[in-house]
Amino acid sequence: MRILAVIPARFEAQRFPGKLLADLNGKTVLQRTYEAVVNTNLFDEVWVATDSDQIETHVQALGGKVFRSILNHDCGSNRVAECVQDIEADVVINVQGDEPFIAQNALADLIQAFENDAANAIDLASLMIPITSKHDLENPNIVKVVSDQQGRALYFSRSAIPFMRAEGQAFRHVGIYAFRKAALLDFYAQAPTPLEMAEKIEAIRYLEMGKVMQMLPTDFVGVGIDTPQDLERAKALLG
Repeated sequence: MRILAVIPARFEAQRFPGKLLADLNGKTVLQRTYEAVVNTNLFDEVWVATDSDQIETHVQALGGKVFRSILNHDCGSNRVAECVQDIEADVVINVQGDEPFIAQNALADLIQAFENDAANAIDLASLMIPITSKHDLENPNIVKVVSDQQGRALYFSRSAIPFMRAEGQAFRHVGIYAFRKAALLDFYAQAPTPLEMAEKIEAIRYLEMGKVMQMLPTDFVGVGIDTPQDLERAKALLG
């Protein structure tokens, strides 16, 4: 099985433009993410997909593989799909460029889901972690997921799901995706779907298309860098 990692890397992030090239204790945020992915030794190739001259030059200076996107994209999956459509791959993992603390075990678990899927029953896999506070459950910036008894995703929402009429457990979606290449290209060919547009959650498009998404429990939350304050927190963690 040929497995690729692709890091979609936009320069013009809405809340923190240029964050991927921001200094994180002597290296850029993107460099730390890229090196963390490469150092897992899990992938046949690691690519960075970008629309930016600056990021392209930076990745080339690191000796990395960079795909220059020529199209405007409204979600990471589309940028990843454009990158891999002409590259040989069975499984593609999308790692956000602002995840410098990406964990090897989380990526290995995603790969294992496909290695264990002899019947090719799943189209993609992603991660979830228990929600332990009422604040997080009600926070619309935290995407929730509900799954069936086999761990297959049923729905994602910014609302609190399930509604806790009795005691139960809610889960937060951790947005790292592993795709069969064919499922990713199907997504790329499909216009945004009604529920996806209503919730502004790209994972819903896969479900509306009838794709099977395996959710895996994890203890990895990550330290995504969305604001300058997040960058300071990451600097403190590195010490």
